[in-house]
Amino acid sequence: MAASEQLCPSTGSEARRALSLEALAILHELWRNHELCDAVVSLEDGASFPVHRAILSACSPFFRTLFTTAVGGARPVEVKIHGVAASHMAAILNYAYVRIMQLDDENVCGVLIASDFLAVMGAKLTCCDFIAGEMRPDNCVAIMKFARFYACPELEEQARGYMMQHFEAVSEDSEDLLELSLEELSEVLSCDELNARCEEVVWHSVLRWLQHDLDARKQHMPQLLGCIRLGLIDAKYFITHVKNHELVVGDPRCRPIVISVLKYMYDASSSSEEEAVPPHACPRLPYELLFTIGGWSAGTPTSSVELYDSRADRWTQLQEEDPEGPRAYHGVAALGGDLYVVGGFNGVNYFNSCRCFSSERRVWREVAPMNARRCYVSVAALDGLLYAMGGYDRPNRQSTAERYNPCTNQWSFIAPMSVQRSDANATTLDGCIYIAGGFTGLECLSSVEVYDPQLDQWRLVANMTSRRSGVSCCAYHGRIYVVGGFNGISRLNSAEVYSPRTNTWTRIADVLQTRSNFMLEVVDDAMYAVGGFNGVTTTASVECYDEVANEWFEVASMRQFRSALAGATVRGLTASKVRGLVSGSRADGAGRRTRRAVSTPVPVPDQDPAPVVQALQPEDSNQEYAVEETDSSSSSEDM
Repeated sequence: MAASEQLCPSTGSEARRALSLEALAILHELWRNHELCDAVVSLEDGASFPVHRAILSACSPFFRTLFTTAVGGARPVEVKIHGVAASHMAAILNYAYVRIMQLDDENVCGVLIASDFLAVMGAKLTCCDFIAGEMRPDNCVAIMKFARFYACPELEEQARGYMMQHFEAVSEDSEDLLELSLEELSEVLSCDELNARCEEVVWHSVLRWLQHDLDARKQHMPQLLGCIRLGLIDAKYFITHVKNHELVVGDPRCRPIVISVLKYMYDASSSSEEEAVPPHACPRLPYELLFTIGGWSAGTPTSSVELYDSRADRWTQLQEEDPEGPRAYHGVAALGGDLYVVGGFNGVNYFNSCRCFSSERRVWREVAPMNARRCYVSVAALDGLLYAMGGYDRPNRQSTAERYNPCTNQWSFIAPMSVQRSDANATTLDGCIYIAGGFTGLECLSSVEVYDPQLDQWRLVANMTSRRSGVSCCAYHGRIYVVGGFNGISRLNSAEVYSPRTNTWTRIADVLQTRSNFMLEVVDDAMYAVGGFNGVTTTASVECYDEVANEWFEVASMRQFRSALAGATVRGLTASKVRGLVSGSRADGAGRRTRRAVSTPVPVPDQDPAPVVQALQPEDSNQEYAVEETDSSSSSEDM
């Protein structure tokens, strides 16, 4: 290559991008001023647009073919386009020159159709992105069908995923759902990905679709009835509202389905054994998963990671444990799909380190350490930031708090709390952080503080009715729930709820067993108490709270007995990611009925203790007390 032909060295991607934008701006100015234009695009309505053939050819194979094909010995200088509005053509031409379009709800579909016709794929994808951002429960079905017709596979998949994830709202708000064909509706209702916390929602959507054109559609009741997971519906509701519905009673083809469901419900209620069930009782995939990480088990810290599938009532043990080793009395919070594990204790060292587990890629990484070592730390996530409050670094219990920004990978101190707190617990509600209870080194606390990140200030609110160290709390339906803990004398099974509106605490039903140093989390709109220490041993038991009935009931236990564990709920997972995480447990016992809908409590059959319980109880009977935050004479700092 001659010296004059040598390429200039790179000056960086930003500089190259700046030159590209500058060039586009100049070309756009030439187009607007009708300078150096060498062709004219004319429309049916009389509008015409002088253009540069090279620019249009670069972004559309349609125009490239048009401008490079000789007709009668000469390439065309003026081309006539049919079926495209002038405003849509102007938007597409603007995209061709500067890659920008002015889109709104009124013009985006027309611009997309014109872009598809003219094969300007970049403009078409830009329209798809705009439509995806405008998706709602009332329009997602129409968008899915529109995208399918105009060959927009990514937009179609986004709309379908949105419809599946927000099906409860879609079934109420979407008129387009009523226009689906029988085959289309059956495919939706049969899918494992359909996000319905209770199958009653699916039943109502079937009735709504049938009643939209009852005379023509009532014959399809048997097929649609077979798409509903009827075995997951509360038995009383099924008998009253489904079995005796006139469209079911009036069609003899529904009878075998009803008999099969009733037989399954009878077998499930009369047997304490878990048995494989038919497809009409297989749980659908969840869109939220509860992760538990680390803790104290069998007298030693653990690095165990388990996740809970609330739809199947199944715990799965993940193989991806933290390679840096175990920890207990730490905190965990979720930011998107990432779980941040903060502080804690491994039996020897008190940590200021922070580890991050990606629930999607299932890999661990180290992030910036805190400014202080914090065991018995309280952790919360708010507005994309991570907060760590209080804790114990031996010899001091702390009132300090700090905040982590994942964008900068830095921790910075915020205003300190009014009192030292270790072994407290924190949650978020209405843009603020609530921290409840804890231990000062001299006494267990009943006080509660609220942090406002906009003001960087803490303020005290009404005290709980009991002193609680090793307590757990969470926000649920606009209120703060606190459960269990240690009051300086004994472990607690009491629970209470705080109303920010009235600044008062109210007792609710006690949990079934005493617990301290456990997890309290909300997943799939239900609140769960997980693991902990009951005063004698660690426990693997899990309880779920029924807010309507004001009672707790047992669900599937963890695979490992643990206290001093921490975890968080990861929301918004895609169906493929959920399948990868829970496939093992569902393959193990998919379709086993072990729990009921939260809104309609029924007695849980007694079960014999698992052999692992008998094996661990003698070993654990006095192990936990030595490392539990209790009072100044029996806390972990004496180890």
